[in-house]
Parts: sequence; structure tokens; C-alpha cells
Amino acid sequence: MTKPIVLITGASAGLGVDFARQMSAQGSRVVLVARRKDRLEALAAELGQARAVEMDLAEDGAAERLLADIAAHDEHVDCLVNNAGFGLRGRVAEQESKRLRQMIDLNCGLLTELARAVLPGMIERGRGGILNVASTAAFQPGPGMAVYFATKAYVLSFTEALHEEVRGTGVHVTALCPGPTSTEFGAVAGFEPAAGSTFDKLSAQSGSVVAAGLAGLSDNKAIVIPGAANKVGAQGARFLPRAVIRRIAGVLK
Repeated sequence: MTKPIVLITGASAGLGVDFARQMSAQGSRVVLVARRKDRLEALAAELGQARAVEMDLAEDGAAERLLADIAAHDEHVDCLVNNAGFGLRGRVAEQESKRLRQMIDLNCGLLTELARAVLPGMIERGRGGILNVASTAAFQPGPGMAVYFATKAYVLSFTEALHEEVRGTGVHVTALCPGPTSTEFGAVAGFEPAAGSTFDKLSAQSGSVVAAGLAGLSDNKAIVIPGAANKVGAQGARFLPRAVIRRIAGVLK
């Protein structure tokens, strides 16, 4: 039988690398997409059943070009891992408008376009999976990282709705909502947690977060929040006034 094809965005670092390794180990062929060609090719060579696609997914028309590449290789996507995204630390008034728009387009727009593109085929085949990487940031506003938190709230809401829309079709849709994780996210966002800091101590390992996400997708859970503390923090926001949540989130940045 032909091995299932998994499309992984943001595959050159962090969660993306572990998604690729774990899904490859499960017997899937992986299509790895990211900007950094050297990292992608090294990972593809390590995995064997993998194809690297060098592409800046934050650029205009990236989704269309990626889908054309998939079609040109006569591939259909059995599982989509929407992992590409980034954050920026700082007040909105101090951020570059173009960069904020790129964040929205990548974290929300590209994710939506790719999900929309692969869904009809999955529904027709009666099987498939979409795993959208959100965050515990999705559960509250985030002063100091306002746009990033808002994009993850979109990802969570969109994924939950999609989960219900495809109920009974054989297609699984899951939102993975990690808390602090040991990846390059902080360096890109503009902060580097100090060794031994609270953030550093609370950070999960990327591999365990990915394993939780894949298990949740297999079980068709709408939402996966790895880690007991993250579950309490995310769900606890429902029981406090939003004014209090805003202030707490702002202090924690």
C-alpha cells in the first residue's frame, strides 16, 4: 500500500522537526516545507521517506505555490500539520505594521487556505487529518504580544468549528495548544528566557508536545493541551473576570 503523505509546514525547527521524525517513524511519507533549505534537506536525508520544499510561507501567494508543487508531484495530502507561525514581543504601537500583517497572514491566512484546499479530498476519501498548532495563548488576550495571542485565538476557534463541520466524515481535526516549549520561538519573537527562569522551568520538551498532539489527532480530540499546569491555566481563564486575565497576562510577558 502507498504510504500516507503528511504535509508539515514550519518543518525546519522545533515542533516541525519532531512532527516530521515522529510521523516518519509511524510509516508516513513527509513533505517538509520551510525557508531554511539546508535544514530541510538535512532532515529529509535523515528521514529517507521525505521531500523538502524550500518556501517562505509568509510571502504573498505562498499557499497557491505550495499546492501547485504538491499537484506537480502527483501527491494528495492525507494529513496536514499546520505548524508554521511566529510571534513578536512588544506593544502594537511599537511594532512594524508590515511584520504584524505577515504574522496574521501566516498564522491565520495560510493555515486556513491549506486546510480548505486539502479538506475536499479527505472528505471524499473518507479519511484524513488536520492538526493546527495553536497555543495556550489562544485562551486569553496577551498585552505585549497582542497580535500573536489574537492569531492563536483564531486558530483555536477555526479548528473547533472545523472539527464539528467534518464530524462523521472520517476526517479528524485537532487544535494543539502547547504552553511554554523548548524551541526557537522565543528567539524569533524577541525574548530569550534565561536558564533557570520560571518560563524555562515550565517549558516542555518539543518531542513530548508533538506526541501529545499526534495522539489527540488519532483520537479525534478537538483540543489538546499538553501538561497539567497548562490545562489548569487555559481552563482557569474561564472563571476569572477578563479584566483580571488581561492584567495577569500582561505582567507575565
